[in-house]
Amino acid sequence: MPKHSSLTVAEQMRIIRRGIAHLISDAELEEKLTRSTATGVPLRIKAGFDPTAPDLHLGHTVLLQKMRQFQELGHEVLFLIGDFTGRIGDPTGKNVTRLPLTPEQVATNAQTYQAQVFHILDRERTQVVFNGTWMDRLSAAEMIQLAAKYTVARMLEREDFSNRYRQGQPIAVHEFLYPLVQGYDSVVLRADVELGGTDQTFNLLVGRELQRDYGQSPQCVLTMPILEGLDGVQKMSKSLGNFIAIQDAPDEMFGKLMSVSDTLMWRYYELLSAVDMDEVERLRAQVAAGTFHPMEAKKQLAEELTRRFHGAERAAHAREMFVAVFGNKGLPEEIEAVTLPTAGEGMGLVAALAQAGLVTSNSEAFRMIQQQAVSVNGTKITDNRMVLQTGGTYLLRVGKRRFVRLTLGG
Repeated sequence: MPKHSSLTVAEQMRIIRRGIAHLISDAELEEKLTRSTATGVPLRIKAGFDPTAPDLHLGHTVLLQKMRQFQELGHEVLFLIGDFTGRIGDPTGKNVTRLPLTPEQVATNAQTYQAQVFHILDRERTQVVFNGTWMDRLSAAEMIQLAAKYTVARMLEREDFSNRYRQGQPIAVHEFLYPLVQGYDSVVLRADVELGGTDQTFNLLVGRELQRDYGQSPQCVLTMPILEGLDGVQKMSKSLGNFIAIQDAPDEMFGKLMSVSDTLMWRYYELLSAVDMDEVERLRAQVAAGTFHPMEAKKQLAEELTRRFHGAERAAHAREMFVAVFGNKGLPEEIEAVTLPTAGEGMGLVAALAQAGLVTSNSEAFRMIQQQAVSVNGTKITDNRMVLQTGGTYLLRVGKRRFVRLTLGG
């Protein structure tokens, strides 16, 4: 993609607005882009990540992909690792206080984060910063002065705080400091734009207000939607078993991506793919017209994302293996087709195996998964929490001789 100097502000805005949830505000960002284009000084794009877990899934990469788009437009990304805020514990979206991390956990997870994010981000246009660098030096008096810039009433406007207050659930005083620290990070870094998920909106707006207090031009706030997992309903989450880890093996990643529904595929294209949206819409129109099979469009997406994390050769091999298995090579000439109704929320693999008649009970399904005797779309499954998505078609195999082509209805 061309650098920002060769694109008009309108062209940059079209790319930036791709797949976003909210932007505050269009006019401010256009003004910043106009200034950047005129001066040649790149915008400073901030996104913060608390190292709360050592591994990332594709849901996390929605934000990283947007950061990469800014980089390809010629701007600089400030990849902030919240080593200080991770030790506070971010309450975002929670009904209870999140337990803080130990310094050792923060250090370990931060290292793993950096090893993973550069599958997407451009190292040369990424500045990795830790907010402990400045927050650990802040005196108690300075922290109190920072706390004086926001009222309890304003803090209770945040939805999760408000809900917990109404329900009589405890809110620790230190939790009020988290949005202030995140906002202060923007002051220190002089951020022009801050990115985050929709669940971070309150914290991002605090940053705007603090920058005004410190005499800076307020950052624009850009939020990205939460990506649905393989079940197509709930957000992608390791605990729900509906995730694709960026460290999944190539065959497993490709197979999982092929299991998404034809409808969800387009959302993955918009939020995860680097393919231009004009081309995505062209593909979508061809599929709708019946001139291009949706499975072929899905293969292109699966190969692109697998290539991003594993390289072209291994991605191509994963595609070949999928075609070999799902294209009936080495399979019985006739495979029973089974359609199972769902309530629109998908179905757990264990239940699907039992209801499709591949096992006699849930306990047998658990045992066969544990023995690595179960595959979905040619990929061996070891996670008994896997959820199959409504609208998807799956080749299920148990052992060497039991096969079913399963379609989950609405």
